[in-house]
Amino acid sequence: MIQLDLALGQPVGARADEFLVSDTNARAVQHLEHWGTWPVMAALLVGPRKSGRSLLSRMFALRTGGTVIDDAERQPEVDIFHAWNRAQAEHRPLLIVADAPPPGWDIALPDLRSRIGATPVLTLGPPDDRLVASLLDYLFDRRELVAGPGLIDWLTRRVERSYIAVLGVVEALEEDAMLRSNRRLSLSTARPALGKAGLVVAAPPTELDPKGA
Repeated sequence: MIQLDLALGQPVGARADEFLVSDTNARAVQHLEHWGTWPVMAALLVGPRKSGRSLLSRMFALRTGGTVIDDAERQPEVDIFHAWNRAQAEHRPLLIVADAPPPGWDIALPDLRSRIGATPVLTLGPPDDRLVASLLDYLFDRRELVAGPGLIDWLTRRVERSYIAVLGVVEALEEDAMLRSNRRLSLSTARPALGKAGLVVAAPPTELDPKGA
């Protein structure tokens, strides 16, 4: 698992933000790393919320000196149009961050629509098993929660494949840990806490566990 670190004025001893890379987002990361070869000095980064897209874009801007437009669907289209043109004129990369590319992103301005149509689209897909496990481990560490033996593997097999779901599981377990005044997590405490919240599903069956218990 590759980790891209970003320390933004953090106090001594604080862990830097990390963007975790797996097969589901590796192509987007690779494209950003080779921005000097872009056919146009712009790229459109799309993906679900909580996928790390804002963090990745901040890291990109710090590394390249480029410009980022986050939540592009909510920004004035004429501003994005001028930023796109300026990026070409100055040969300085522009990263546009949105929930989805057109037609999911309804662009009214024809000139902007044509420019976005010529812009490479980089997609952050839903988390795969490897990324789910890494996110759980990373988020537990950030929140100073100690996962007991087998817990991350147990969760990975049962959590919905979405960033929101992974975050919801971590938040629910942190809340339960606070109620118990114990930041150690175990299967015996996680099962009732997450079952009550409806945040886990039955695990897929395997040869060793045909019932998916």
